[in-house]
Amino acid sequence: MKRTACPRIALMLILAVAQLVVSMASRAEDEPVLVFAAASLKNALDDVAGRYQSATGRAVVVSYAASSTLAKQILAGAPAQIFISADQGWMDLLEKNDAIVPATRQPLLGNELVLVAPKDAVADISLQPGVDLMPQLGDGRLAVAETSAVPAGKYARAALEHLGIWSTLENRLAQAPDVRAALALVARGEAPLGIVYASDAAAEPDVRVLATFSPDTHAPIVYPAALTREAKDERAAAFLDYLSSREAAAIFGRHGFKTLTCANDCNKTN
Repeated sequence: MKRTACPRIALMLILAVAQLVVSMASRAEDEPVLVFAAASLKNALDDVAGRYQSATGRAVVVSYAASSTLAKQILAGAPAQIFISADQGWMDLLEKNDAIVPATRQPLLGNELVLVAPKDAVADISLQPGVDLMPQLGDGRLAVAETSAVPAGKYARAALEHLGIWSTLENRLAQAPDVRAALALVARGEAPLGIVYASDAAAEPDVRVLATFSPDTHAPIVYPAALTREAKDERAAAFLDYLSSREAAAIFGRHGFKTLTCANDCNKTN
């Protein structure tokens, strides 16, 4: 009996281990890809992720905040598998600290910087050096993302400095934790003017664009994307590849972004 029992027990153990391995692999396959992305990407990236999930059955979860906040969270050990920043600086920091896979880094998207006001505003503004925004501000404040760390705020400060009006406006700012929070201040009428990305303005029906800042007033607005060191299998890499596909480019283009990388020879100026 012992001679027959031992092989049976061994076989049962082998089957149990095999079943456990299959179960664990299945659970891993079902786990969503976690993406950390700049707040300004929300509407567009939600659409892209939704289309990807519908086509592949693979779940994607996106956490949005200021690029500075997300980069610090990744450095602190947050399990994001993909990071999409609104500027190169925060991605540079992660690369310097070996928190991303450098070979996967790519300049995914571009954007423009615009001056917005509540939708019923009738101001006519030309963003020339020395432009006076005080008549439009009145007793209010200029809504911007935080200017020392958040990319949209850093671009805004650079543009105001280039125009020679930073010193005039520095104490008249309403600094928000991210660009979408700055946009909301204008949309709610709590700030008469704001500086946001063109894609943000396109996503908010309660604001109107008064003027677009010339590209030479600030550094190029580039959204780099990369896999982090937490990306352990091909699921995250597959979604990162999809972000530069023709299909994703069309979606980003509809939301006001310019696509800078496209794996399938799609139009790079969408």
